[in-house]
Amino acid sequence: MSSFFDTKIEFLKGIGPQKAELLNKELSIFTFGDLLQHYPFRYEDRTKFHRILEVNEENTFVQLKGRVTHIETLGTGVKKRMVAQFTDGHGQIELLWFRGLQWISKLVKTNVEYVVYGRPTWFHHTFSIAHPEIEPLSAALEKAGVLQPVYNSTEKLRNFGLDSKGMSKLMKPLLEQSLQHLRETLPLPLLQQYRLIDKKNALINIHFPKSENELAQARHRLKFEELFYNQLKILQLKSGRKQLVNGLIFRQIPLVNEFYESHLPFPLTNAQKRVIREMYDDMKTGKQMSRLLQGDVGSGKTIVGFITMLMAVDNQSQACLMAPTEILADQHYINISQWAEKLGLKTAKLTGSVKKSERKPLLEALRNGEIHLLVGTHALLEDTVQFKNLGLCVIDEQHRFGVAQRAKLWQKRANNNADVSIPTYPHILVMTATPIPRTLAMTFYGDLDVSVIDELPAGRKPIKTVHRLESQRLAVYGFLKQEIELGRQVYIVYPLIEESEKSDLADLYTGYEAICKEFPRPQYQVSIVHGRMSAPEKEAEMQRFIKNQAQIMVATTVIEVGVNVPNASVMLIENAERFGLAQLHQLRGRVGRGADQSYCILMTGNKLSHDTREKLSTMVRTNNGFEIAEVDLKLRGPGDLMGTQQSGVLDLLIADLGKDQDTLKIAREAAAHILEIDPTLSLPQYQIIRKQIESLKKDTVNWSRIS
Repeated sequence: MSSFFDTKIEFLKGIGPQKAELLNKELSIFTFGDLLQHYPFRYEDRTKFHRILEVNEENTFVQLKGRVTHIETLGTGVKKRMVAQFTDGHGQIELLWFRGLQWISKLVKTNVEYVVYGRPTWFHHTFSIAHPEIEPLSAALEKAGVLQPVYNSTEKLRNFGLDSKGMSKLMKPLLEQSLQHLRETLPLPLLQQYRLIDKKNALINIHFPKSENELAQARHRLKFEELFYNQLKILQLKSGRKQLVNGLIFRQIPLVNEFYESHLPFPLTNAQKRVIREMYDDMKTGKQMSRLLQGDVGSGKTIVGFITMLMAVDNQSQACLMAPTEILADQHYINISQWAEKLGLKTAKLTGSVKKSERKPLLEALRNGEIHLLVGTHALLEDTVQFKNLGLCVIDEQHRFGVAQRAKLWQKRANNNADVSIPTYPHILVMTATPIPRTLAMTFYGDLDVSVIDELPAGRKPIKTVHRLESQRLAVYGFLKQEIELGRQVYIVYPLIEESEKSDLADLYTGYEAICKEFPRPQYQVSIVHGRMSAPEKEAEMQRFIKNQAQIMVATTVIEVGVNVPNASVMLIENAERFGLAQLHQLRGRVGRGADQSYCILMTGNKLSHDTREKLSTMVRTNNGFEIAEVDLKLRGPGDLMGTQQSGVLDLLIADLGKDQDTLKIAREAAAHILEIDPTLSLPQYQIIRKQIESLKKDTVNWSRIS
């Protein structure tokens, strides 16, 4: 029997089929429960009245009490407007309307007391409010000031009367009906320990708070609950995997020792040594390793990944590395095959551009175990790719791959060993050069163990980053010429956000032409790379730059990951304001790989928002990727950082991972403590939690939802 909260929204008084369909499409509201959890995103303070003389530019919104002294209609056609003079006896302010003039002329009369609410703007030496809310003053309005909820809506919904006020009118009776059906979803010990209000009061005060204190309590309770169930789910997954999923046992490490003692190209940092030990310890247990390796740009993740792959070979297994682009796969292949050759190991590369004639013998050699190490792209996921004994999967730049793709890769061994009664799975190492804030790592990768390389190799000079305006372009070009004269190379990157955006592509080619004029042949050679080029075209242009046949590479973000050119010393980023912080940091990491001092130049126009200025000043101030990631999280939120394929992990209705880090931490600790005491949630005091989980649909992502 479905619950009250599963009732379709069309059965709510005032909705009906047409509005219901719109709510489905526009806001994904399908049921009573969905609407109740459509929380306000802000509140208008109607608890106090401002005096007109106190109005200033810092006031976002004001509530005034007074009367209209004069009304007139000015202008014609599209410029037609109604202007009312409004006074509270001490000061005067203009009220303006540009739409709905007929309706307003009937509503607003002179010498009648009104309550006015709106956003004041300074224009022509006076304050005015355009399209204010205006209601006749009543005893109820004067007395019952409230924090009025403001709900997200859309243009289509507003046309059907479902603006914020319309939502509020629906919410009030629905909430009253709901209270008798609502049950508590957190156990009493948790409520007491963390001083949380009960669920009923939380819902009442999130929609209709009478004070800031009540609102704060409601928010804290709902955010805690949401993050608690989110972390409980992740911790259960992690615990289940550790208990149930068998992995191969890797104890022998003769090749690892030989490589370390005789062929290591550079000394490992203490951080690299630590994470290698962590992975070796995992792979000795007989349970599947599932580990996230985080390391800032240039921290040496590739060699750590290679040493881990050697552990697989040392124990009669194969290893593969999957990268998101051919460029990055090529880069990994060059490094790995060089190191592997010294140990007598056979390495192969499999990407979309490998010809059929080459593919067939490669796949055969993979199946019979001749190939020890395989590097590739999504092509590794194809059904024709089968290993003799896959022991380790290394996945680079995990945020480019979905969870399903990761699973498909490690299933390949199980498919190949169907005769084994208890299947064992390859170990999984996920690598990322995108530093992930702790809160996001706990949420998106909470089912993985986390290793961090938090130390750069010795001798690396920090990249000097500067912000330059369009007016300083000639000086910037002069600096590029100096660097090129010293024998160095330069990247110039344009913000082609979507390869389909013609305007962006035009910007790229306009920029390319301007660069060719400023840096003419034959003295300078300029290459160009973007996502619309074919793979052979991209490869040819990349090779020109890698071989130093071109001094300048004009590119889009296709070079964000992959190209390793130690001779490149300058990264010039055009329209830097259009990039996210994490992306800027990734691009900057393309330089600074050699012994020379490297530079990153962020070019922008003069007009910049507050957030943009903070973003750019962060880049100039620090090279620390983890610090940058924390600022990025606060500025942009988690969705933008992690990509759409991860969105299902979140599904948060009220919590914000950028702002609610402290709440996330205590919610995770609470969930971990409960699972430690009672992993199956069978104790009487935790039946509330169990009931909440069981009452939800199997595919529910957010366990805190009303059911």
